[in-house]
Amino acid sequence: MSLSPLQQLDAAHHLHPFTNHRDMHAAGTHIITEGSGVWLKDAEGRRLLDALAGLWAVNIGYGRREVVDAVAAQMSQLSYYPSFFNSTTEPAIRLAAKLAELAPARLKHAMFCNSGSEANETALKLIRGYWKLRGQPARTKIITREFAYHGVTLATTSMTGLPSCTVPFDLPLPGFVHVPGPNAWAANRESDPVAYGQWCVEETERVIQREGPETIGAIFAEPVQGAGGVIPPPAGYLRALRELARKYGILFVADEVITGFGRLGAWFASGLWDLDPDLMCLAKGLTSGYIPLGATMVSDEIAGVLINGGYLAHGFTYSGHPVACAAALASIGVIENEKLVERVRDDVGPYFRSKLAELATHRAVGQIRSEGLIGAIELIPREGKAALSPTTMLGIKASNLVRKEGVIVRGIRDLIAAAPPLTITREEIDILFAAIRTGLDRLWD
Repeated sequence: MSLSPLQQLDAAHHLHPFTNHRDMHAAGTHIITEGSGVWLKDAEGRRLLDALAGLWAVNIGYGRREVVDAVAAQMSQLSYYPSFFNSTTEPAIRLAAKLAELAPARLKHAMFCNSGSEANETALKLIRGYWKLRGQPARTKIITREFAYHGVTLATTSMTGLPSCTVPFDLPLPGFVHVPGPNAWAANRESDPVAYGQWCVEETERVIQREGPETIGAIFAEPVQGAGGVIPPPAGYLRALRELARKYGILFVADEVITGFGRLGAWFASGLWDLDPDLMCLAKGLTSGYIPLGATMVSDEIAGVLINGGYLAHGFTYSGHPVACAAALASIGVIENEKLVERVRDDVGPYFRSKLAELATHRAVGQIRSEGLIGAIELIPREGKAALSPTTMLGIKASNLVRKEGVIVRGIRDLIAAAPPLTITREEIDILFAAIRTGLDRLWD
């Protein structure tokens, strides 16, 4: 096929994240040109329902004038000024205060950055600084879980429990320790996920004892593991993990980059499950993806140690960028004004779950998982689950088939995942699952 001029330029000059470039450029890059609500339009004029909210991010949907106008007004008034050297701007102050109002009770301090990776990276550095100021500099090890995704810097990739992310770069770095994640399906323990979750906690305690609690600074956990396959926690698991951290004096960090800002029918999963984290990492839904922005929320106790510790030598040129903070305040305003948290909890979330459940008996489906407005479908070949292998990649095949039906979902290994904007209607959910069903019907053809 002949490529358009834009596709030719892309092939010549643009390195894409998380992409097989040979495959992409052979077919031509898929170029998106417009967005409104839950719908996108591509360069060929085709209309697509975005059931992944961009990249788990566009919570309020595309094209919201509230955010566009707030960004334009802020750019006209003050396009940029840093928060370095005793200065800042009004939007950064107001956003920090708003996040303190919404976050779990002890998290009253925010440090801003540009992405979820940087929010986790910031947490890592603040944790190191905190323990050093506390006179425990040996607490440098970090515990995360298999199937975790925490970012793509050297350190946050080291926290990520996905070999596809770590192996190409010879990671993890020393000091990053992975424990089992509660993916009962992958462990062939799907018949009793609660018991498997308890085993994961027990194994985590064995690892803590092996490594030495006095050497461990923190445990990081996504309340629902997102890019690792949409893995909701089995009953009791997260609280048990949180109590285990407390038992050994280890800090507990909730990575809520995907789960924050209404995705689960609560402002944050930490509040939904009473996790009381010591730090919480945010991005994506913070601005609904309109402008890059991340934040690390820090407890009063940790912030007090850092504030009284002297010069805090961390931050980024764009930390607390006034335009990004204005976008975040406007996005949060939409969520509040339209009661999108309650809408996910009481209306579209349960409806999404019911439509997903209808696929549980499909011949190509091995398991369904969901929480709020995020879900996954584990796929199996004709020969059954035992025939799955690292090369089957049914999720990639299925997501391509679903896209041919006009709906974007994400293919991950042998599963497909969906997390549409919180503004999606029941009628649009019907369109979403009709496309998925058609794609699954064709998966074995």
